Amino acid sequence: MTSSSRAVLVTGGSRGIGRAIARAFAERGDRVAVHWGASRARAEEVLAELPGSGHVLVQADLADADSVGTMVDTAADALGGLDVLVNNAGVFVASPPLTSSYEHWQQVWAQTLAVNLVGAANATFRAVPHLRAAGGGAVVNVSSRGAFRGEPDNPAYGASKAGMNAFAQSMALALAPLGIAVTAVAPGFVQTEMAREVLDGPGGDAVRAQSPFGRVARPEEVAAAVLWLASPEARFSTGTIVDVNGASYLRS
Repeated sequence: MTSSSRAVLVTGGSRGIGRAIARAFAERGDRVAVHWGASRARAEEVLAELPGSGHVLVQADLADADSVGTMVDTAADALGGLDVLVNNAGVFVASPPLTSSYEHWQQVWAQTLAVNLVGAANATFRAVPHLRAAGGGAVVNVSSRGAFRGEPDNPAYGASKAGMNAFAQSMALALAPLGIAVTAVAPGFVQTEMAREVLDGPGGDAVRAQSPFGRVARPEEVAAAVLWLASPEARFSTGTIVDVNGASYLRS
């Protein structure tokens, strides 16, 4: 991976944080593969707004291992290689343990782990040969403050992100000899479609008050952290998890 134009795959790139990440890479001159799962129309809107050229769309159901493998290979073929993978796609489905049915509980756990954790793991596995062929590169995982702080109404989500952190650190050790850095960024609440119901609801002010800034993160702030973690300058920071939560949750 060099300072020239890179080939970047962003999962969940059709909205929210993924959209901001795709744009951040495109603005620095990189070629971006925007992954979408359910809404091609939204992905096409993102593609049309990206500066530069050489960008493509790729589709996959991240809960389907074969689909994930095809997505990664298709992105690499279309971009002429792969230098950076950003595992951003995720689902956030409530399953409060004291009020959920057992059926709903099982469904949410299966879906959340399949997409958020196993999907990211499969994408990373399939990206390794391409990153290796490029002479090294970066995998950046979009985790969550919930991995540390806890998610009482969304325990599957919190567990999936804690698993993603452990996975990133394991892969950091495994892939460093190949010149591949693996890191994670852990946002708190972000002003996106996924969080809109909470932020616009009666508890929105309380959520914003969790940070001494009195607000939640902007997608562009998370994208800036991802951009740095994917840079050659951050290579020696492999294995790290960068918090982007406005001091709403502190750990050491």
